[in-house]
Amino acid sequence: MPSDTLDFLISGGPAIWAIAALSVATLALILWKVWDLLRSGIWSGGRHTEEAVALWQRGETGTARSRLAGRRSLRARLAHRAMEVQGAEHLPDELAREEVERLARGLLKRAATGLRGLELAATIGPLLGLLGTVLGMIAAFQALQAAGARADPAQLAGGIWEALLTTAAGMAVAIPAQVALTWFETVIDGLRHDMEDIATRIFVPLSDPRPER
Repeated sequence: MPSDTLDFLISGGPAIWAIAALSVATLALILWKVWDLLRSGIWSGGRHTEEAVALWQRGETGTARSRLAGRRSLRARLAHRAMEVQGAEHLPDELAREEVERLARGLLKRAATGLRGLELAATIGPLLGLLGTVLGMIAAFQALQAAGARADPAQLAGGIWEALLTTAAGMAVAIPAQVALTWFETVIDGLRHDMEDIATRIFVPLSDPRPER
C-alpha cells in the first residue's frame, strides 16, 4: 500500500477505514451488477423476442415458440412462457395472465438483485463520513482543551482538516453509488415496460392465431 494512502487512512481514523471497505464493496457490486444484467440480456435489444412476437401476431405460433426455445434472456423467457400458457386450451385466459404476471414479477425481482446494497452504500457513506468528522472534531477540541493557554491554532486547524477528510471520502463513495443505482433502476424500468408490451401483444395478437400442430 502506498505511503500516501496509508497516511490518509491513518489520518481519517476508524471511520475512514470503514469508508474504504465500503468503497471496495460498492465498486465490486457495481461491476457485478453490470455483468449480471449483461448475462440476463438486458441490453441485447430483445431482437429475437421481437421477431418471435411478430411471428406470433401473424399466427405462426409454432415457429414463434421454437424461435424462443432455449433462450435465457429475461424478455425471451417471459415471451416463451406467455406463448405457452396463452396457447394452452385447458387454461382460462384469466389464469394464463396471472401466470405471466407471476413470472414477470419473479424476473424483475431477479433483475433488481443487488440494488438494495447500492442504496445502502449511498445512504451510509455520508453518515460514516459525518461520524468520522464529529469524532475528529471531538478529538481536536479535547487536544485544544488539554493544551490550555499554550494551544497552537495550527494544530487545531490540522485536526479539523483531518476530520473533514472523512466527510469528503463518504461523499465520494455515495455519489457513484447513487448514480449507479439510478442508472440500474432506469434500465429495469425499461425492462418492465418491455415485458408489459410483450405480454399484451401475445394475449391480444393482430390476428386470431391458430396453434400450429
